[in-house]
Amino acid sequence: MSAVLDVMTAQAMVVLQDRPVVALTPWLAAALEECAGSGRALQIVTSPSSRLSMPLKLAGPAAQWVVRDGDGYYEGLTGRPLRWDGGAFSPVPDARDYAPGYLTPPSGPLGAQLTLTYRARHTRHSVLGGQLERLFTMLTGRPPAGWGPAEPVAHPWQRSELTSHVRERGNAAVRLVVVGAGGGRSALAVAEFSQGGTLEVTTLTVGHPPADPPPVAHLPALVESLVAEHPVASLLAQLSPGRADATYEPRWTGAPAPLGMAVAGERPGPPGIPARPAGSGQTPMTWFELGDGRSPEGWRRHRELLRHLTS
Repeated sequence: MSAVLDVMTAQAMVVLQDRPVVALTPWLAAALEECAGSGRALQIVTSPSSRLSMPLKLAGPAAQWVVRDGDGYYEGLTGRPLRWDGGAFSPVPDARDYAPGYLTPPSGPLGAQLTLTYRARHTRHSVLGGQLERLFTMLTGRPPAGWGPAEPVAHPWQRSELTSHVRERGNAAVRLVVVGAGGGRSALAVAEFSQGGTLEVTTLTVGHPPADPPPVAHLPALVESLVAEHPVASLLAQLSPGRADATYEPRWTGAPAPLGMAVAGERPGPPGIPARPAGSGQTPMTWFELGDGRSPEGWRRHRELLRHLTS
């Protein structure tokens, strides 16, 4: 068993994890499913020296990271002070600042994490995983190593087997972890398929050490190369300071900010947001420049762009 069930209440399932990296193990994946069915929160308690894997970080609002720091507790991803109220860990009502442990320096040097989130439509006969395979190869030099519903992944990378797994579940939503094969860059993805595998929403994160910055200037060309064979409806690129191994510490390391967004079709953008073609032929795309990946001003442009596209 990879976790210890410490407390079960009507509000929460509390598990203790004492390990350097806490991942989305089969035990925790099953606990998340149980919590979703019962309306409980899954509260994972660790020490300040633990890190969270990218798939567990994206596990959804039902999963909460609670850090035990001395005699107090705080939320690992936000620094919000917490207390035990008898039924669950909840925010300290009169807290006006981050928990002190959240403001301590990172344990090692920070690089950058490039995160791409794309949406794609497939037919009932499509072989799934083409977009993921192409992006992994372009960004890490190698195709994915494997996939599975939890960490460590149980299956070597085979698009046909992944497709069968998704289709066997009918219209039920399927959430899968995809891992990279190394090559000097850590890469992990969380792929969500629904509607019988015809709708895909995937988030891919690639870690870059300080000496290997992300290929920000080449993103429009990357999108054009991707959609030439594997179309997407949209793709959002953002950058954040972070560990090159794509794990997360329970302390402040900097906020993510958008770089740009690609949208299917040839579309004009709102004033002040540069646009350029990022596709050709049967797969026209438009790339909108949103920022440098460092300024929160990019999120204002992102909201403005979404309003423009949906108006």
